[in-house]
Amino acid sequence: MKQDIQKILVIGANGSTGQIICNILDDSPGYRPVAMIRKESQKEHFEKRNIRTVIGDLEGDFEHAFENIDRVIFAAGAGGSSTEEKTIAVDQEGAKRSVDFAKKYHIQKFVMLSSMGAENPDKDSKLYKYLKAKHNADEHLKNSGLDYTIVRPGGLTDKEGEGKIQAEESFDEVGEISREDVAHTLVYVLPSAIAPNSYFEIVKGEDDVNVAIEKLSNS
Repeated sequence: MKQDIQKILVIGANGSTGQIICNILDDSPGYRPVAMIRKESQKEHFEKRNIRTVIGDLEGDFEHAFENIDRVIFAAGAGGSSTEEKTIAVDQEGAKRSVDFAKKYHIQKFVMLSSMGAENPDKDSKLYKYLKAKHNADEHLKNSGLDYTIVRPGGLTDKEGEGKIQAEESFDEVGEISREDVAHTLVYVLPSAIAPNSYFEIVKGEDDVNVAIEKLSNS
């Protein structure tokens, strides 16, 4: 019996983490990535792997990107050095509109890349406005009626992934984790039965991704 191939829209596909996500999906037999990028000049990386792209700007028109899509991974971000306006436009409003489009097109599951600390942003933190934007987007997803999983990593590194993480609803201290391990976690939770309608933080750890998520689900 032939396995159905699911089309996964990756929003923020041209970012460092987004490119890794697309590569993992492209190597997964049950998935076919669709990379949402902002401009034609970003196509090259994806064309080399024959990954389909769709042009869409989170600050403009991108509803068309959701046509014939099964599931979504939102991995976009304005970046740490962005203005408050840009952060709100991308990390908050862009994410919220993505959720709304996903609901309109009956997307089976929405996986959100969020950030550690987004559940209760610390007003004294220099990242407060960024975390508040992430928080507002996450809350919009939680209240959308969509099936979802929200993944909140610690500080992102460009180190090679180890395939080992620790997952908790909330950590007392900020840890770090490689982008590669974050990407593998986001892809792992795509199925509806894995970590349904839940949110959690991840850092590098001792458990395989599947074990860490299972421990969390059973805690």
